[in-house]
Amino acid sequence: MKRFYLVGFALLLAFDSLNLVCFKMAGAHALPVEVSTAWLARVFAHPWIYGAVLGYIGAFVTWMSLLKHAPIGPAFAASHLEVVSVMALSWWLFAEPVTPTQIAGAIAIVAGIVCLAIAEGDEGADAHAAPA
Repeated sequence: MKRFYLVGFALLLAFDSLNLVCFKMAGAHALPVEVSTAWLARVFAHPWIYGAVLGYIGAFVTWMSLLKHAPIGPAFAASHLEVVSVMALSWWLFAEPVTPTQIAGAIAIVAGIVCLAIAEGDEGADAHAAPA
């Protein structure tokens, strides 16, 4: 079951990150933003928007599959790892600045997910322990 979680959350992270990076790329290629059919045509003329749609669909299917089996607390927390991955990808792909505050926030997110996973593991171990 741990393998299912690892693969599932890795896929969720990949799909969420794909979605957000593709939206950024689609938006950058469709400038200037305006409410017009010409702007919509520019948006849908670039393959990035289709990557974003693929990311959304993949994330939805993966999330629904994970919710069947994963405890909701750690699952919900882990689903927000894309904040960290997209921050790193934005720095790498788009040369966006990353501040010490953002790095501290990313560390807090990861630490919170680790704490929830450990707590969930301890509760599972306690539930399987033989009564004294």
